[in-house]
Amino acid sequence: MDEVIQVTLWLSSITPRKKAKLFFFTTHADAPSPMVGSNDVDTHEETQLPLATTVALHNFKNIDEFLKKKVNTFSCYNVIENEITKTDYEYLRFYSACKYLDVVPPFLDLEKISAIQNKFEMTDEERDYRLLLDSADLVLEKVCDSLKPAGVSQMWTALRKDRNLIRGVKTIDIIGFFVDPNPTGIKECLFFFIVRFLQKADKINRVNTNRLERLIAQCDESSSCEEGKTIDFIIDSLRFYPTELYPFGFCLIMCVIEGRDGAMQEIEKTMEISGHLGMITHTEKNPTKETIELVKKELMKPKYQFYSSFTCWFMSHGDSNSMALADGETIEREWFLTSFPDISTFQLKPKVFFMVSCRGANKFSLKGDEFEGQSATCEYYDIGSALIRNRMLDITDSVRDISYVQPMMDTLVAYSTILDHLSGRANTHGSIYVDRACVLMSENISRRRSLTEILEHLSQDLHEILQETMDEDRIVYKQACHYDSFFRKTLKLPYTRHPKEDVHSAPQ
Repeated sequence: MDEVIQVTLWLSSITPRKKAKLFFFTTHADAPSPMVGSNDVDTHEETQLPLATTVALHNFKNIDEFLKKKVNTFSCYNVIENEITKTDYEYLRFYSACKYLDVVPPFLDLEKISAIQNKFEMTDEERDYRLLLDSADLVLEKVCDSLKPAGVSQMWTALRKDRNLIRGVKTIDIIGFFVDPNPTGIKECLFFFIVRFLQKADKINRVNTNRLERLIAQCDESSSCEEGKTIDFIIDSLRFYPTELYPFGFCLIMCVIEGRDGAMQEIEKTMEISGHLGMITHTEKNPTKETIELVKKELMKPKYQFYSSFTCWFMSHGDSNSMALADGETIEREWFLTSFPDISTFQLKPKVFFMVSCRGANKFSLKGDEFEGQSATCEYYDIGSALIRNRMLDITDSVRDISYVQPMMDTLVAYSTILDHLSGRANTHGSIYVDRACVLMSENISRRRSLTEILEHLSQDLHEILQETMDEDRIVYKQACHYDSFFRKTLKLPYTRHPKEDVHSAPQ
């Protein structure tokens, strides 16, 4: 069959909603910049004009033309062995989006996909199409699905009122002020246009979504949410790191075995739990400085940009500042922790480090005859249960105690700024950190937020604010806050807002 006819038949089989989503996933806003040897440019018009015209005309002609162009490009594309181009990324994204939406073209060359995956040096596990989907876009898709056409229309009205943001943007004028989002697929096109517009304007990204949340918050809940959904529920979905589908992320396990009893058990347990969490895992036994440098170099390869998160287990002996390596050398813990987050492939993605080593020789000792011989490490219990518990310690009540508590337990220390840095103030409102913290806590009463959730949101919010020193130099800077948590339970804000006390009234 003629290829033009095949493409036409394929497009006619896709619903308008799926066409809008396929376009959205294919025009991924945070796609890696072109690699060596590629002159491809992701233009503003290519990603937003088809959405704008579809919304304005209620016609999917331009989106159809865009998808036809993509298919024709891939059909003519010759996979070059010695370099990775932007077309390679686009081909993989397009294929994964089609697979996810169940609209894979029957004429798509799967051998080319395999060849591109070879260029990325992907393992068999990494060839799962779900790895290639951008998790942030999947979260945004769910947000869109939770909104009714009226809700997206209200977001559009709110966006249009921000004249400084939309001034001079032609695609905004193409859509116009009043929009009918009710025809099938138009709601999706309008929502995805808003998202891509805010991304291109550097107002939101996969971590910073405050601007989008504010648009959603202005919607009328009774008319804007699909059945069973609320404005709070929709905004909540944007408050988590996007780690949708499989794999959850990449897990690196580094373990010094020499001189450490039970080290192999540590590896087995961490590998098993990472598997249950849906992570793709790499293990390095007896790491050295050279090993660490090689691993860092490996993690900079382009394929790691497809991962949604990074987790590292580092298990060895150590002291207050350093960790022991297999060759007898040591590395500074601070250097290790600060060097991995700099890896560009995991920017704007959650990075979790489990540092398993001693940090000194002091002990919080318990004294008394009743504690003699009682220890969770003095005996190994094999309880023979299923899955991961079959190789874990059975911690019985005899080795549990709640009467003696480390002084720092149940404590959370929140800092307005990081070490050696300024904590900004406004002339009329005092500490900006205190101001933003109070605002966010007030806004989140009745939403059942935890304190740590609010502090994470505060960290994002505060770090977006440009501040200026009040001396004659007038230096513009950003402030970063952080916290250390020793919580054993989650602390949530009150469910109801308590009325403010009247300071002039007498006590009853």
